[in-house]
Amino acid sequence: MTDFVRNACSFLFVPATQPERLPKALASGADMVIADWEDAVAPADKERARAALAEAVAALQPAQRARLLVRINSEGSPWFSADLQALAQLTAQGLAGAVVPKAESDATLQAVAQAAGPQAVLVPLVESVAGLSAADTLAGAPQVVRLAFGHLDFQVDAGMACGETEEELLPVRMALVLASRRAGLAASIDGVTVDTRNPERMARDSERARRMGFGGKLCIHPAQVPVLHAAFDPDDVAVAHALRVQQALQLAGGGVCVLDGRMVDAPVLAQAQQTLLRHARAQQRLAAD
Repeated sequence: MTDFVRNACSFLFVPATQPERLPKALASGADMVIADWEDAVAPADKERARAALAEAVAALQPAQRARLLVRINSEGSPWFSADLQALAQLTAQGLAGAVVPKAESDATLQAVAQAAGPQAVLVPLVESVAGLSAADTLAGAPQVVRLAFGHLDFQVDAGMACGETEEELLPVRMALVLASRRAGLAASIDGVTVDTRNPERMARDSERARRMGFGGKLCIHPAQVPVLHAAFDPDDVAVAHALRVQQALQLAGGGVCVLDGRMVDAPVLAQAQQTLLRHARAQQRLAAD
């Protein structure tokens, strides 16, 4: 289960109050699906959401459960304790783990990890200034495998009013990328694109995430998944170039060489290897489909 989450690029949210969407979401091509107990569920429906997800998970195959996370409610909410009890039952059945919203302390993550069990993985959502300040602590907490960015809540907490390109958030995004790297985690997960009818915006946001060093992105509609994958999965030209770089350095005995008039050295080889790794994961996704 850990590898599923570490290698995933696309994370598709589904309201837990609509469990009939889970099989469709799992068949959408998304790497992981997040059943939501938090923002997508009204306060009066929290208990129903837990019961509906438990019933839906029982009907899934083990391989499907391993691709399913649940976003619980935050520690400061009235539903946190009940969520942890329900989470324990789900992870015992093979659910991958939990997305932890408004994460700000390792104590919260330790409580979730204890409830979920040692086999479960955690994905803290950094959604506040306090969460950003604690990014290194969150990244180093037990069972955490990825950090994710909740940029909408972050803007509210910080009193920001970002433009369409969200340039104001570039330092925050980079801070999360670097915190993940310092902790040796898989690359962070970028936040959602709220306009579900604008594939061009989704493509731009996805491309920015990839260029900045994110390893994937949260999605709120199945139509966003292929757009995200198109931005992250290397095309044939990029793969061919990476293979040529690899071959050129092998022929040079591992030293510096020149390919197409450009210097090729160890960092260039490392980039080529990252490209080939992303390609291999894309091929695995296609095979699974």
